[in-house]
Amino acid sequence: MTFWIDTHCHLDAPEFSADAAAVRARAAAAGVAHCILPAVSAGNFEAVRLMAHRFSDSYALGIHPLCVPQAQEADLQALDAELSLRNADPRLVAVGEIGLDYFVPALQQSPMRERQEYFYRAQLKLARKHGLPVMLHVRRSADKLLKHLRELVPEGGWRGTGHAFNGSEQQAMEFIKLGFKLGFGGTVTFDTALQIRRLASRLPLAALVLETDAPDIAPHWLYQTAQQRAGGQAQGRNEPGELPRIAGVLAQLRGMLPGALADATTANAVQAFPRLQGLLPC
Repeated sequence: MTFWIDTHCHLDAPEFSADAAAVRARAAAAGVAHCILPAVSAGNFEAVRLMAHRFSDSYALGIHPLCVPQAQEADLQALDAELSLRNADPRLVAVGEIGLDYFVPALQQSPMRERQEYFYRAQLKLARKHGLPVMLHVRRSADKLLKHLRELVPEGGWRGTGHAFNGSEQQAMEFIKLGFKLGFGGTVTFDTALQIRRLASRLPLAALVLETDAPDIAPHWLYQTAQQRAGGQAQGRNEPGELPRIAGVLAQLRGMLPGALADATTANAVQAFPRLQGLLPC
């Protein structure tokens, strides 16, 4: 039986507040057997935990770089405490979503650039302390992410994912050498995404995992241009149920059958997040 893992899905987002159960049911009907729900701030630690248990999925706890401007030192203390409290929960699979974002102008400049690094580094240390993989936000920040990862390698090495990876092939190989899998989703469905499609087709199969980042990063069949939106066409909402169709595009790019891609990326996800092993259907 073919089944898929969505390794990065914000099912607790406000866009799903009215129909999260129906969204998850559609995904299950499409063959998405498991979703990993990353937190973005201390304020949604409990929401992702409860939702993961409700839908028999899993979750990660962390502070997203876009949430760093509002975050406080107490949030890092809360994360440490929550990781301790939930350490025996098999559905807690990682620290995340954490990382660096050098795309948003305000976050590129001091003091937020340095503040992002401080929160990122502190959370890497917490992942190391609690023996958990990390789920990385990579946006124009690959080299700096790698620098801190190399400086803080835990005993046994790193595990986890580079979410929505968009760096160079050389950077990709450096993450892979450190033990990471790289996440690909809706962007690969765009003919114009030449670099992402090239990476998705050329990187070792053993390095790939699948994700939707729902409700964000809509595949091309849901995307509306600014002109279309101005004309009244609504932007399509990305859902985890889109994953098999996204995967079909990736399988075609790699010249392989979707079932083979499902098997490989499932195995890769378990390597990235070992606690998944006990949560997946036999």
